[in-house]
Amino acid sequence: MLGTLYLIPNTLGQNDTSQGNVLAHIIPETVQAMSAQLHYFVAENAKTTRAYLKTLALHHPLAKTIQELQITELNVNTPEAALKDLLSPLLAGHDVGLISEAGVPAVADPGANLVRLAHQHKITVRPLVGPSSLLLALMGSGLNGQSFAFNGYLPTDAAQRAKRIKELEDRSRKEKQTQILIETPYRNAAMLEALAAHCQAHTLICIATDLSLASESIQTKTAGEWKKLLQANMTPDFHKKPTVFLFLS
Repeated sequence: MLGTLYLIPNTLGQNDTSQGNVLAHIIPETVQAMSAQLHYFVAENAKTTRAYLKTLALHHPLAKTIQELQITELNVNTPEAALKDLLSPLLAGHDVGLISEAGVPAVADPGANLVRLAHQHKITVRPLVGPSSLLLALMGSGLNGQSFAFNGYLPTDAAQRAKRIKELEDRSRKEKQTQILIETPYRNAAMLEALAAHCQAHTLICIATDLSLASESIQTKTAGEWKKLLQANMTPDFHKKPTVFLFLS
């Protein structure tokens, strides 16, 4: 009998563990309990996964000690040839949890390749409920939730980035489609400046920061309004904070 691949959601940032069960309003109790039963994990980062499991263990005893759990890494540097080895526990009949660095696995996450391979081997895949920064941002933006596209990271080269923004804005205008982007947190200011500079003045831009955390902020304004705020040095408090960018022309 084959094992089941559970897709385990993670929090979207650090939480104060002194304030009781900090996972309670983010990760459903049933998902916490299921995650605590597993012996095998595939993680984007083993160190941060151990930290998450330690938080989980405060309210749901783990099946084994942190040291005894088998945590194998799967990230952007993992060669495709190594994926089959990650299936070994599943093929041997053990359940495995695939856990992301933040949010849900296999969405804007290298775990999708393992999920696809699991399907090819007829392994049952069970996605568990948890926070997705992309969907939370879309929900809170007020932009079109009927048609949207996630575009990942834009080019870091200024000229190429400007060209890409204009291409996406043209698509947004023609298809009435919300465009969703992410950026490395220390480049948040540069991304907002680029969007404000290269989008038409009426285009709506949403900046969603620290979603699900106490410092959460979601602001939707036109490109023209953002441009004026930037000129007045009134930027959002998003330096080095996980942020999702959305716009709709």
